[in-house]
Amino acid sequence: MAVRVTAAAPVDISALLVTAGGKVRGDADFVFYNQPEAPGVRYRPDGVDVDPGSVEEVIEQVVVTASLDGRGPATFGALGGLRMDVAVAGQPVAVFEPDGLGAETALLCVEIYRRGAQWKVRAVGQGYANGLGGIAADYGISVAEEEPPPPPPLPPAAPPVPQGPPPGVPAGLPPVPPVARPVAAGPPPATGKITLDKGKVSLAKRQTVSLVKQGAPPLRRVAMALGWDAAARGGNIDLDASAILIDDRGAKIDAVWYGDLSACNGAIEHSGDNLTGAGSGDDELIRVDLERLPPHAAAVVFVVNSYRGHKFTAVRNAYCRLIDLDSNAELVRFDLTESAPRTGVVMSVLRRAGSIWEMTAIGEFEDGRTVRAMYGKAESVVRSLTSPGW
Repeated sequence: MAVRVTAAAPVDISALLVTAGGKVRGDADFVFYNQPEAPGVRYRPDGVDVDPGSVEEVIEQVVVTASLDGRGPATFGALGGLRMDVAVAGQPVAVFEPDGLGAETALLCVEIYRRGAQWKVRAVGQGYANGLGGIAADYGISVAEEEPPPPPPLPPAAPPVPQGPPPGVPAGLPPVPPVARPVAAGPPPATGKITLDKGKVSLAKRQTVSLVKQGAPPLRRVAMALGWDAAARGGNIDLDASAILIDDRGAKIDAVWYGDLSACNGAIEHSGDNLTGAGSGDDELIRVDLERLPPHAAAVVFVVNSYRGHKFTAVRNAYCRLIDLDSNAELVRFDLTESAPRTGVVMSVLRRAGSIWEMTAIGEFEDGRTVRAMYGKAESVVRSLTSPGW
């Protein structure tokens, strides 16, 4: 399998070999021009070659990235001509030309990932404004920065001027050491909320991101994509993604699920039921038109249930990701790295915060094989987010 990246100016290509936990094992899983090979993966100046049969069993994804090398425009938004081509056995199978890029200086191009016994390709096109270091940090690699030059030496200090004892102290006695005086501490540094200013955000459990980006218009239409795999290869697990709408009093208003694909006059729409989790990319998708939601709608809670009663300990690689439907860019991702012997999970919440929307990663498990069993849990999660001290 060959991935080739072309652009109007030179870019640096690299690849990350990612385990099921969403991280690399170490620096050896970072393939680039100074480290051009890893098992099954080879660097090329214009892309990456992947031999799936030679990739180690523990590796679940090969993520191909591109970053600007300083010989062209300063951002991908100004670059132009960006294109990714994927070929298998020399035959073209996919072409991807990402759009909607702005201040990004590094980019996730495509993901080559395991799906059962097969390998699939997912076009990503998500950018980072903090360069390749931002991508590397998200996947567990520490990128060393250049040490700043040492400061110039200080001029030699003037020799001390002998002084007599302070008034009232007899000559010959040792000097009294100075008394340390407490210094008033200033206010702690402001932490602020996570925003989209630096590009895609990967959330940990119970982290929140404000869905705003400086200089960009407010989000209008988003989609929550959910995906999963069976832990045992070859097995099928019927998971159902649903969205529960909660009002400003913390009570359920409406819901979309595989049996009712639309709510709020089409403001929330479900893509339809996936009975097995098979297929490339996302398994189920729920679209939300934020501008068309009723004013008293305070939150949309995204849940997943195991219809046939399989426990989430039999599921791996469960994730949700928020997509801006106007640019088709992935904004936020939450990978569920833990599991529990239960049949339902609250994945994430979209919630109004004044005039903007926020997304909070939840990852809390519950017993329930249908969306109806999750109504009470969804209400309690939203109430907990709005309670003092959160």
